[in-house]
Amino acid sequence: MTWQIDSVHSHIYFTARHMMISKVRGQFESFSGTVSFDEENPTRTTVDIEIEVNSLNTKDEQRDGHLRSGDFFDAANYPVARFQSTRVEQIDENTGKLYGNLTIRGVSKPVVLDVEYAGQAKSPWGQVSAGFSASASVNRKDWGLNWNQALETGGVLVGDKIQLEIELELVKVVEAEAVPA
Repeated sequence: MTWQIDSVHSHIYFTARHMMISKVRGQFESFSGTVSFDEENPTRTTVDIEIEVNSLNTKDEQRDGHLRSGDFFDAANYPVARFQSTRVEQIDENTGKLYGNLTIRGVSKPVVLDVEYAGQAKSPWGQVSAGFSASASVNRKDWGLNWNQALETGGVLVGDKIQLEIELELVKVVEAEAVPA
């Protein structure tokens, strides 16, 4: 069954260490894709998400511009990052692992997302929605996001480990019934 991403209630966040002492959080504000969530057999679920790199927002225009530059995402040449699932491993009724390939700057690397299924609800307008939370830790250098600056006190300006946090609310697409000719 195909489900549509409810972009108003879905988010893709990222977190990185800044100067080794604090965390900078950001998000991608524009993304789309398809999720074929198989309610009867979640292991047959497929996910294909495209993320508009220029939509990243860390609440600092100068930093956002640097992240969009060739030092990091190179958004001018690679405007879209993409996640395509390869398989799902169901752990129990509400948790699993979503395996797939994450492509950034034209480089595809395998990523495993820990997924929690929050269940389903029916809105007052009759729409059925399902909720999912997912997370993963990745090394930004695996995708060529190598820029950094050494600090005089030791360490570096930007940490290599990036934490990804995803909240997806999906709306069930009602399939039109075939009308006899």
